[in-house]
Amino acid sequence: MKILENGTFTGERALFKSRDLVINNSTFKDGESPLKESKNVVINNSSFEWKYPLWYGENFEVNNSTFKVMSRSGIWYTKNIKLKNCLVEAPKEFRRASFITIEDTEFLDAKETLWSCDHINMKNVKAKGDYLLKDSSDVVIENLILDGNYILDGGKNIVVKNSILNSKDSFWNCENVEVYDSVIRGEYFGWNSKNVKLVNCTIESEQGFCYMENLVMENCKLENTNLAFEYSTINCEINSRIDSVKNIISGRLVCEGIDELIMDKNEIDPSKTEIIIKG
Repeated sequence: MKILENGTFTGERALFKSRDLVINNSTFKDGESPLKESKNVVINNSSFEWKYPLWYGENFEVNNSTFKVMSRSGIWYTKNIKLKNCLVEAPKEFRRASFITIEDTEFLDAKETLWSCDHINMKNVKAKGDYLLKDSSDVVIENLILDGNYILDGGKNIVVKNSILNSKDSFWNCENVEVYDSVIRGEYFGWNSKNVKLVNCTIESEQGFCYMENLVMENCKLENTNLAFEYSTINCEINSRIDSVKNIISGRLVCEGIDELIMDKNEIDPSKTEIIIKG
């Protein structure tokens, strides 16, 4: 592979259609799409300072590098890319990309990041911004710390482990979700989603878990959660009291207590739901 060291690249498409290339300790300055249509490129200890650096590419590895604020919309329509130990300052990174691995990386402005992408693996990531991972599928997340609303709206085939998500309206319109050993704080968790399973989680959510189909919860705690489970089908074991529960369509709920239970027979058939208060 050809090696480029200590370079400064400017102008549009500076390294257009590069092949089998290693780039070390370099800077991409003014000039759009410097590595557009490139394949088999490794980038180490470098900086991207302008727009659209990695479009329509294949087989990228980016290590210990920075995507500056103006490198917005940086990685679109690209296949097989790995970011490790990177700092991403720009919004709208990753769009319609696939087979993405992100490790030990921080997104300072994750607004509209990882939209309509598939086959994503994230580990040890910090992110701040709304609408992370919208309409993305086949996602595996481990140790994500997020401060941003509407995560994974419209997502499919998702596994989340050991994460902390401060996110209003998280997991809306989703299908096939599993969340383990995580903390989620926000409002209106999971509306309009189906086949969602939470295990060993703590969740705080005003009017959470409504309009959901086949919601399963095991060994979870609910904090500051009211009017929960409205028009949902559930099988939930909650190891805490619940502020209030409203109009479950059907299923089974086990918990340590309910401060307010609303089961309006004009809206639903209460006989289709079994509620067990432990102790």
